[in-house]
Amino acid sequence: MMLKRRMLVCGAVSSMALPAVAGKAVAKALQKAPAPAATQSYETFLAGVRREAIQKGMNASIVDDALSLTRQPNASVIKADRHQPEFTMTWAKYKDRVITNKKITDGQAAVAKRRSILRAISTEYGVDEAAIAGIWGLESAYGVKTGTYHVIDSLATLAYDGRRSAFFRSELFKALHILNQGDITPAGMLGSYAGAMGQPQFMPSAYERYAASYPAGGRRDIWTNEPDVFASIANYLAKCGWRAGEPWGEAVRVPAALTVGQIGRTVVKPVSYWAGIGVQPVLGGQFGHADMDGAVICPDGIDGEAYLVYHNFNVIRRYNPSDFYALGVGLLGSAIV
Repeated sequence: MMLKRRMLVCGAVSSMALPAVAGKAVAKALQKAPAPAATQSYETFLAGVRREAIQKGMNASIVDDALSLTRQPNASVIKADRHQPEFTMTWAKYKDRVITNKKITDGQAAVAKRRSILRAISTEYGVDEAAIAGIWGLESAYGVKTGTYHVIDSLATLAYDGRRSAFFRSELFKALHILNQGDITPAGMLGSYAGAMGQPQFMPSAYERYAASYPAGGRRDIWTNEPDVFASIANYLAKCGWRAGEPWGEAVRVPAALTVGQIGRTVVKPVSYWAGIGVQPVLGGQFGHADMDGAVICPDGIDGEAYLVYHNFNVIRRYNPSDFYALGVGLLGSAIV
């Protein structure tokens, strides 16, 4: 379940439904992209997209098939983009919303049916299968909710609309490039209103960088081919620095003397330090990773739940830069695998 939409590129910063894009590639796109298209007709805008795509070496027939799916700006896409809800949600409410009993039982059943392939992909990429399954569950409810918008229609509409035209125009050409490679048909390229695609909800730029086929060498299908979905998520996490065999984090109890200055992802200390000042695992006993470094986070403030998080927590955040999201992935994955 996505409460934020983001550009799926390691280290990218994002906001609701649209990536708050940063970095050299985006800056370059902003500089090179034509001015917002509001002063020209949609037909003229599409003709310009077609011409540029063909100049870039794309197959004219494929481009024509793709652009035939968008005859005029999609009003529902524009409405969704203009009326994104503001979420001022506590961690407690978010947790109750995304880690429901149904989400856990559905996830346990889904994982049990796919145990063998998840394990094989986990081993090949060196990424915990719980993290793969947790992202799969939060992004598309285990492949059930992947979006019904034609991605080309959504991206063309938002590129034409003008508010964030440079970014969406760049993603539109990446989507056309994916179609030109033959991985998916224009009609089969479905996703969210903002262009996030398939079961892992990759933007086209993330697809080009991280999508993988399993076994390797075939076309990459993140829409209907579950091994490709799992491999793509695993590849994303692996390329963002996942450390095999290490946990993402764990729930802890903190001492009353802990101060606000001692919490937060940037306050990284050896686990032995945290144990020494009275931080304890909720499940009891001693920490199983005394040689690791971690940070204590309290997503609802120092009087709320506390977690000791490690390097892999920050890797999950690169999929979606939110502490809530990364905690949700970690807890859901742990509950269903």
